[in-house]
Amino acid sequence: MSYPSFDTSALWNLTPANFLPMSQKVFEFQAVLNPVYKQWIQLSKQENPLIKGVHQIRFLPIAFFKSHNVYIGEQPNTLFESSGTTQDVVSKHWVADINLYEQSFIKCFNLFYGNASDYCIIGLLPSYLERKHSSLVYMVDKLIQLSGHEQSGFYLNEFENLDKVIKALEATKQKTLLVGVSFALIDFMEAFPQQLQYTTIIETGGMKGRKLEMLKPALHNYLKSGFGTTQIHSEYGMTELLSQAYSMGNGLFRCPPWMKVLVGDEEDPGVLKTVGKGVIHVIDLANIYSCAFIATEDLGHLYEDGSFEILGRMDTSDRRGCSLLVI
Repeated sequence: MSYPSFDTSALWNLTPANFLPMSQKVFEFQAVLNPVYKQWIQLSKQENPLIKGVHQIRFLPIAFFKSHNVYIGEQPNTLFESSGTTQDVVSKHWVADINLYEQSFIKCFNLFYGNASDYCIIGLLPSYLERKHSSLVYMVDKLIQLSGHEQSGFYLNEFENLDKVIKALEATKQKTLLVGVSFALIDFMEAFPQQLQYTTIIETGGMKGRKLEMLKPALHNYLKSGFGTTQIHSEYGMTELLSQAYSMGNGLFRCPPWMKVLVGDEEDPGVLKTVGKGVIHVIDLANIYSCAFIATEDLGHLYEDGSFEILGRMDTSDRRGCSLLVI
């Protein structure tokens, strides 16, 4: 498998001042070498790949990952697929360089949480584990390995065993991250209410049709009441991206330096803003060999400091496994 080379070494040290130049470089690379993105730009009547600002970039609708193979070069060997429900058409993300994905999520994790080796990391992701090609499972599995703690690992529906493990970790004051899909966290919390001091809950969204959908604030308040914590953390990622944003509480997400969020007008997606409410548009510069500029189907509120919150989903969009919360 081969693909054109791109020097990614500068990605991890980006500053606000050089984000635009790097975005221009990535845009020009993909506008020429990505057949799907190139055609989308041409159909959008933006044939000149030179740009003056990120708000002028043509963002590829995320639905293209369901209907097209979006990649540069020969077809990659690594495939990630979205979760969704059985009737959904899943998104497919062909990843040319799996090492690039690992660098992205590890460096991002380090920015927000420090070294994985400082934690016991537990994955409560039953619906993802039951499917193949999950980028979330790949990420959490790698973080579990980097943790090196003997109790780190995945728990399917072993709630009684998980309860014993967490109680033992709490007793030794071990810093722990419990990374879970929303419905599984609710099920575990209802079966074994906790008063956690040293365990951080990171929910990854998604009820998978198992429970009544809840707004993020209501979900987090419910989890806080059952786990005895003051904050619930969240991860905002998706199959089509190689980077994640994290919320350390209050539902406000922040991006790593190589990722940026804009909002587009729901009626006129071509109008992009750096503050306000609208459809989330993501620039993920780690997505070198597919598409770094993606128009999602999530609605959000973007603030002046670059933080954002997810308000729900566009009415016309399909339900996606990683984000099924509705307004």
